[in-house]
Amino acid sequence: MQAQALPKHLQVSERLIRQIAAGQLPDGARLPPEREMAAGLGISVGTLRKALAELAQRGLLRRVQGSGNYVRGGGEGQGIYGFFRLELRAGGGLPGAVLLDLARLPPPPEAPFAGAGPVHRMRRLRLLDGEAVALEEIWLDAGPFDAGQMSESLYHFYATVLGLHIGRIEDRIGHAPLPDWAPPDFDLRAGAVAGHVMRRAWAERALPVEYSRTWFDNSRAEYVLRKDEGRKS
Repeated sequence: MQAQALPKHLQVSERLIRQIAAGQLPDGARLPPEREMAAGLGISVGTLRKALAELAQRGLLRRVQGSGNYVRGGGEGQGIYGFFRLELRAGGGLPGAVLLDLARLPPPPEAPFAGAGPVHRMRRLRLLDGEAVALEEIWLDAGPFDAGQMSESLYHFYATVLGLHIGRIEDRIGHAPLPDWAPPDFDLRAGAVAGHVMRRAWAERALPVEYSRTWFDNSRAEYVLRKDEGRKS
């Protein structure tokens, strides 16, 4: 099941945020004229302007009347997909997701909320620019919801639908065999060794709410964490 896509202007702004973070759009770069850029993206000028307004609000774009739009470094680069750390090997890539399974089950013993009773288990195929790059298994300790409510961006869904705001994550990176539920349209077969991310996530008041495992195809994507050393942690 394809998860609900973000509104078009947010898809465009998120793509641009990730391109800026990856250095594909360097500080000071001038974006193409708006009509040309909108035509290239297959969207209306009005939709593009809403996307550019998002970037300007985050301090990532300088809009000069009569001159154009310029990338501005040093702004708030974390967008809706700020916690999604996989990128195409060439950099960036707009995330997407296909829901493979949603169930209510007891959590595994390694989850931070083990013993809490049945929780939601989600299995998803993750995409970058439409290319399948990873599998996810997420365990979420939250109230009832159904698959039709879910967004491609889980943390956006958590915040806007479930009222859960993720404040802290812990990622452990390594390698692990692909699980036996790997779908046939994923290039790697079950048992193949893939990049692996184990994540624990906490909401406000330090409540553990999420435990997940992600297996990613190293030939297509890589885990990237950036930190601006000029900012306070």
